[in-house]
Amino acid sequence: MIKTTNLHKLFTTDEVETTALNGINLEIQAGEFVAIMGPSGCGKSTLLNIIGLLDNPSEGEYHFFGTEVAKMTERNRANLRKGNIGFVFQSFNLIDELTVYENVELPLLYLKTPASERKKKVEEQLERMNIMHRRNHFPQQLSGGQQQRVAIARAVVANPKVILADEPTGNLDSTNGLEVMNLLTQLNQGGTTIIMVTHSPHDAGFAHRIVNLFDGKVVTENFHV
Repeated sequence: MIKTTNLHKLFTTDEVETTALNGINLEIQAGEFVAIMGPSGCGKSTLLNIIGLLDNPSEGEYHFFGTEVAKMTERNRANLRKGNIGFVFQSFNLIDELTVYENVELPLLYLKTPASERKKKVEEQLERMNIMHRRNHFPQQLSGGQQQRVAIARAVVANPKVILADEPTGNLDSTNGLEVMNLLTQLNQGGTTIIMVTHSPHDAGFAHRIVNLFDGKVVTENFHV
């Protein structure tokens, strides 16, 4: 389970202090699909970065599947991220110099997974995402929808507990966007926890619960039956 208690995040630049998160209390159960919505600047991406162990809160507690992580060092956060959290971004974040296969393989290299096991896991995900025929292509040779499928394959290849998706359909047309949302839904139905930031009510409709933020606070939570 993911749980935040009285979570605050302050940013200070040129002696100007900005409150990005202002007392976030949130619980996300293992296996949930949660969408985080709200206007630009409300703290959605800041919250996702903290949940994803990319940043620490300024104040409050954060428990990630039983481990208190709010005051962890960057190195300890990075070690906990590996194998536990996968990321899917609007901009795909693929490495242009690596092939599709090599991009998907990368998390397994970080985990020092044996070569034979890496090959099996990568090929399973390429088949699952219907991009095996593109395994030796480079990202710039793919369509936007294909690039996002590569990004999802990379996010899930190490079988993480949680997938964090930040506007995963933002650079896609409606057809490819629907395909990506269906892929995320399938992953969730297989037991993976999905936490997604989105501006799209359509995409949010795939989630079990919509958490609405405003001025760094949770203002409403809507559950889907």
